[in-house]
Amino acid sequence: MKNICVVGVGYVGIITAACFADLGNKVVALDIDEEKVAGLKEGKMPIYEPGLKELVDRNVLANRIEFTSSYEEGLKDAEFVFIAVGTPSGVDGEADLQYVAASARSIADHIKEGLIIINKSTVPVGTGDWVADIVREQNPEAGDFAVVSCPEFLREGSAIGDFMQPHRIVVGSLDEEAAEKVARLHLPLRAPIVVTDLRTAEMIKYASNAFLATKISFINEIANICEDLGADVMEVSNGMGFDARIGQSFLNAGIGYGGSCFPKDVKALAYMAEKSGRHPQLLHSVMDINSDRRVMAVEQVKSMLGGDDLKGKVIGMLGLSFKPNTDDMRDAPSVTMANLLLEAGAVVKAFDPIAMEEAAKLLPAVEMVDSPYTMAEGCDLLMVNTEWNEFRQLDLKRIHKSMKTPLLFDGRNIYDPKKMKQLGFTYRGVGRGYNGRKQQ
Repeated sequence: MKNICVVGVGYVGIITAACFADLGNKVVALDIDEEKVAGLKEGKMPIYEPGLKELVDRNVLANRIEFTSSYEEGLKDAEFVFIAVGTPSGVDGEADLQYVAASARSIADHIKEGLIIINKSTVPVGTGDWVADIVREQNPEAGDFAVVSCPEFLREGSAIGDFMQPHRIVVGSLDEEAAEKVARLHLPLRAPIVVTDLRTAEMIKYASNAFLATKISFINEIANICEDLGADVMEVSNGMGFDARIGQSFLNAGIGYGGSCFPKDVKALAYMAEKSGRHPQLLHSVMDINSDRRVMAVEQVKSMLGGDDLKGKVIGMLGLSFKPNTDDMRDAPSVTMANLLLEAGAVVKAFDPIAMEEAAKLLPAVEMVDSPYTMAEGCDLLMVNTEWNEFRQLDLKRIHKSMKTPLLFDGRNIYDPKKMKQLGFTYRGVGRGYNGRKQQ
């Protein structure tokens, strides 16, 4: 058993804290937001993630995890402290490191000999060195400590599984002994461990996310071409994916990526490249394609409805979160598209199994309804924005009957075009073969 402190109880922090506790460690989860800490003490989770509440409750009962807003209390017995605070995008796309800096200064005020500080947040290359400098400047009497980079690779909606069965663990440090200790901390996960230097570890995280975002933008670019040539992007991506050099994952064409990671990480990597005098044209293309997909989707909806003026048209949105199994609305494509539709005069209704409370804060002009069937009533068109499994099992005959006109734009390609046509829908997916074309 090791004594661990995790600073930040946002998405990465609470998952990290709960999972390390479940591995048998003594964990203190620390956050300066006293409301979040109070909520956790009452069993209220700061985020929605499948299985998280059960995991936290189990470890609270076992006395392996506790919550505090005090650095003195959190670091009292800590051997390792993970910094897992937010690093949002700044004005020019750079990562905003104010919360990392504040955490480093507070850690310095309560640091003990031999403490290992681990950056879990996604931070620009060079941040580990910078954190060490902050600690020394804040507390010249800090003594021996080490800074290690151990980036997270968690997917929202499957984060607990990703933590417990990772593809790899990346550990970066200039202190070999500290790197070895952090590697040993992760041994129960039985995953490959990549040990490298600080800056390389930081770069691995950015390069990984940028590559995955590139795959998504690539297949969306192919989908655009499929639209014009009459090919089916679903079959194209399936055929490509059998090549082991390419793989099946992240080749789902649609309305693009969103969330808290890919958008800000690609921006931040492009910013770092530009600051170094490089011209990251591929990264800019990835971002441009992703942004264009949202606008193109709205243009396709307008085309299905007969023109740019949507005054009086009622559009229903199936799904609002940027992906299923989360309530995260950060950079969700639905927000951009809903606002464009509202600007064009449409009335927009929406349903999401989890995210409507968060979405209502961002989309006050959108009517949030209690079920997909209520939403479909009187609609001129439905849009699929999030591929929730329950949407695949809807009674589509009932949906068809309740709509004013049975038009459906499938932004996630969850339905079969032939079946939708048989049910009487005018259907359009993303890059789906004979979309809008007459079959010869």
